[in-house]
Amino acid sequence: MRAMIKRNFREQSHGKKHGHGKEQGHSILEFALVAMPTVTMLLGVVVVGVDLGRSSQVAEICRDADAMYVRGIDFSQTGNQQELVRLGQNMNLQTSAGDGLVTLSQITFIPDPSCGSPADPNCTSGKNVLRQRIVFGNTSLPSTHFPTAGTVSQDAEGNVANYATDSNAVVANFVTNGFQLKPNETSYVAETYFRTVDVSMAGFQSNPGIYAQSFF
Repeated sequence: MRAMIKRNFREQSHGKKHGHGKEQGHSILEFALVAMPTVTMLLGVVVVGVDLGRSSQVAEICRDADAMYVRGIDFSQTGNQQELVRLGQNMNLQTSAGDGLVTLSQITFIPDPSCGSPADPNCTSGKNVLRQRIVFGNTSLPSTHFPTAGTVSQDAEGNVANYATDSNAVVANFVTNGFQLKPNETSYVAETYFRTVDVSMAGFQSNPGIYAQSFF
């Protein structure tokens, strides 16, 4: 009788230990299933948060570049480029190579002859053309969102030759971006692009980079 009681006690104890082990295994599995997507989401939040901060920096550099450009700073000169490089040094902006690219453009609206002479200020018939373009930084990065219709001839200061008559100088998509210039009016456009590979994350960014534009 005593032997039977001892055997039953051992079987019950073994069953409890075995059941407790199964519960531990289930808990670990459940934790793993919850932890994996949670950690991924947290990393995504970090990446997006850092990029938001970088976006503010890129936009500020772009506005500063355009503010100087519209006031007549000649960015075809290396010395003036270095001043902007100083402002963007924490983003690794350089006059060549680096992690940033700066594109500065002057775009002018040339009225159609039907607008009269002098041109009617309300006339929208004509074309937007590139008068000047200066690019410095890492030229392998994505460039302007306002390309010309073809290759244009430029001098050492980036001025486009015969922009009023050269069909290659036409910037076709400038109006579609919400900007309609008046006849012979010029817009000073700054564009900046910075790559941010240090905060890239597969599944969140396939080509990590931040673009900004400014108009005067």
